[in-house]
Amino acid sequence: MRRYDTVVVGAGPAGVWAAKEASARGSVLLVDASPVPRDKSCGGMLNEYAQSFLTPVGSLPDSLVLHPRHVNFRYVDWDRGIRKPTGLRFINVDRRAFDVWLLDLLDDWVEVIAPCALETLTQDANGVVATLRTPDATHEVTCANLVGADGARSAVRRTLGVGATATYVTLQDFVKLRGPLEPFFDCIYMRGIGDSYAYSYVVPKGGRAIVGSVFYPRTKRPHLKQDMALGILRETIPQLGETISREASVALSVRSPHDVVPGVGRVLLAGEAGGFMSPTSGEGISYAMNTGRLAGLAIAGHDPADALEGYANATHDVRRNIARKLRWLPFMESPTGKYLAGFVPTSLVSRVTKGL
Repeated sequence: MRRYDTVVVGAGPAGVWAAKEASARGSVLLVDASPVPRDKSCGGMLNEYAQSFLTPVGSLPDSLVLHPRHVNFRYVDWDRGIRKPTGLRFINVDRRAFDVWLLDLLDDWVEVIAPCALETLTQDANGVVATLRTPDATHEVTCANLVGADGARSAVRRTLGVGATATYVTLQDFVKLRGPLEPFFDCIYMRGIGDSYAYSYVVPKGGRAIVGSVFYPRTKRPHLKQDMALGILRETIPQLGETISREASVALSVRSPHDVVPGVGRVLLAGEAGGFMSPTSGEGISYAMNTGRLAGLAIAGHDPADALEGYANATHDVRRNIARKLRWLPFMESPTGKYLAGFVPTSLVSRVTKGL
């Protein structure tokens, strides 16, 4: 049975950063259930927190950045024709290329295996035993600490039995562009799609655009509702051409501070696996990188039995931040909140969105 100091499950931003920092203590195995580099259904935008987080590792390579390089968040009440641009600015990246770049930041002694899925794990006072499955075989490995960074449908979280968290359904169409779009990440509220519909978004991506929609948990026939939203948008935005591809994914629906769980025993949870994401905006990359880094630092700087306590202390402010946003969420999602947003001065909308 192979032994590592740390096993990290999930090779996205949270997992890569956990592996990078934990390697200061000793051997690290990083696994992902998908082939690496993986395709992640994501808008691919880095907010100012993610940008500042990456500053110590240098500038983003130009090969990762799409045109337009920067997009600003814009609130759109579609039915009332209200558009409110904000000062919230993102760098517009190719998400697949970004994940490849992150993996290249790892030290050579971090072992990466993919596809490799977690089947089971057990733990006791001496460490963790994980059963991993590759296409050819099943393997058992042991480690002093394990980090679950495997996203909204985390197998690690499920195995720990710390409670299921509902997920949003997200659908994204990549469409050809017949002409340039304004440099905005448009967050669009419509009232004719149904109660299960949360919002749509449009982001220019070079010669293409992402047109996505987010639906509340247990939505029935989301593909039909996405077709409806896309049809409405195409009637007014003639630059949106034919669909190249459509992808479906899920995002965590954090509804309570109890949905945010740093881990259990010698197992730490980072990124969406631990419930670390913005419940109001759905932004997760900055939370993933930050909590992944804190998990790795806790492992590197503590005795294995004390790593979770160190991580819980380190993420205290992150959890308070999420709890604060949760207090706003019911009002923001209500018809009243969406209606009143149209009357808020643009300068105030800009200030508020930076905190979401």
